[in-house]
Amino acid sequence: AIVLGSGLHEVAGGGADQVEVPFQAVPGLPEATVCGHHGRILFGSLSDVSVIFVDGRLHAYEGHKVQEIVKPMRLLARLGVETVILTNAAGAVDPSLEVGDIVLLEDQINFTFRSALEGPFRKGENRFLDMSLPFDQEIQKVVCCAARRIGVPLRRGTYAGMLGPSFETAAEVRMLAYLNADVVGMSTVSEVVSARAVGLRVGALSLVTNKATGLSPSALSHEDALAVGTDTANGMLRLLSEVVSDLSDLTA
Repeated sequence: AIVLGSGLHEVAGGGADQVEVPFQAVPGLPEATVCGHHGRILFGSLSDVSVIFVDGRLHAYEGHKVQEIVKPMRLLARLGVETVILTNAAGAVDPSLEVGDIVLLEDQINFTFRSALEGPFRKGENRFLDMSLPFDQEIQKVVCCAARRIGVPLRRGTYAGMLGPSFETAAEVRMLAYLNADVVGMSTVSEVVSARAVGLRVGALSLVTNKATGLSPSALSHEDALAVGTDTANGMLRLLSEVVSDLSDLTA
C-alpha cells in the first residue's frame, strides 16, 4: 500500500481498472477536508503490481482524534496488506536540502505529543512498541538501490512531525535543526507508530516542497506547497514504481 501526501495524488494515476472508495464510505472514517487530500482509498496497480493507494490523509489540526487519523493503517492490516510506503510533502530544515529533493526517512520525532497507541488496548496490536528502528531496513535498502538504478537523487534524514496547521516559526525551525531533524511536516509520525503496531512493514519518503521558515526567502503557503508537489511528483512516481516492482520480486 502507498499513502499519498499533499499534492502527490497523481502518483495513483487513474486507470479504468481502479476501484475508488471515499473515506466517508468506510464506517468510522471521517471525510478529508484539506485541499490536496482527496480522501479516498483506491484499489489499483503500479508497475503491474496490485496496490492500495490511500489518497489523502486526516490530520489532527482538522479536529480529528489520533485514533481516527491512524484508522487507515488498521484497515490496511485487516485487508491483508503487509507493506506500506508513506509519502508526505515536507519543509526543509537542513539548509542543504532543495525544493524537489526526495528524502528517505530513517527516524522521526513526534512533536504532536499524541500517541497512536493511547486508549483501550486493541487485540493484535503491540502497545509497548520498540521504536529503535521505526522504518523497515529491507525497504530502505530497496529504495536506495532503486534510486541509484534509475538516477533519482535521494537524501536520507529524520522527520519532525508537528501539530500544525500553522507553519513553524523560525525559532522552532532552529530548535528542530538543533535536534537533528532534516525535514518537518504535519503528518506521518502517528501513522508510522500505528502501522508498526499492527505488524506492517513501513517505509517513508518526504518530498521537499519548501524551505522551512527562516530558510525560505518568501512567506510559506499551503497552496505553494501543493503546486510544488504536483510539479515535482514525477521523480516520486518513478521511484515508487521501481520500489513497488522490486518489493514484489522479493516476495514472489
